[in-house]
Amino acid sequence: MNYQLEMEKIIEKEQEQNHVPTLLLHSCCAPCSSSVLERLNSFFQITILYYNPNIDPEEEYDKRKEEEKRFLSLFPSKYPISFLDCDYDRNSFYEAVKGFEHCKEGEERCYRCYQLRLEKTAKEAQKNHFDYFGTTLSISPYKNSNWINEIGFSLAKKYQISYLPADFKKKNGYQRSIELSQKYQLYRQDYCGCIYSKLEKERKEKEKKEIKV
Repeated sequence: MNYQLEMEKIIEKEQEQNHVPTLLLHSCCAPCSSSVLERLNSFFQITILYYNPNIDPEEEYDKRKEEEKRFLSLFPSKYPISFLDCDYDRNSFYEAVKGFEHCKEGEERCYRCYQLRLEKTAKEAQKNHFDYFGTTLSISPYKNSNWINEIGFSLAKKYQISYLPADFKKKNGYQRSIELSQKYQLYRQDYCGCIYSKLEKERKEKEKKEIKV
């Protein structure tokens, strides 16, 4: 499925009905949300959901959250963008990936992390009567867009709420996020977020140094 095309069809349909739907959009960080919000802000009344219990340590979590809020205060959106903050619940992540801690980046552990965060988004969207729920995760070339959208559609059925499919890296989305990060001087982290991705990054860097030596 062309998820980008499916999203454009939804937007076109809503515009034809002169409807500006509400969207609960999960965001992992300010850089990832930047070009996504630029693409969507004219068509939706957006609330950013900040739910990322995977991020470690807590200081990093707080730093990314505050940077998201700073970006939203600066971004010139057509419609006001709200911010829904969730408590830092690291244990929920550890429970979700239990038994898959040693997977490499991009394997089953990541699938379970996507599912955890998207399910929270779907629940909150249903609870607060949003028209749609979605996530910025597909902006990253390192994230599996097929997994993300499959999970989204599955949760839409489970919670009886519409999911906004997307592959935000399409149409130069990822490159645009880099440009906007530079424009707004956004903090861009150098690892996905969880302790396992951080350790894997450090291991690879160590291996590279040893090879050079």
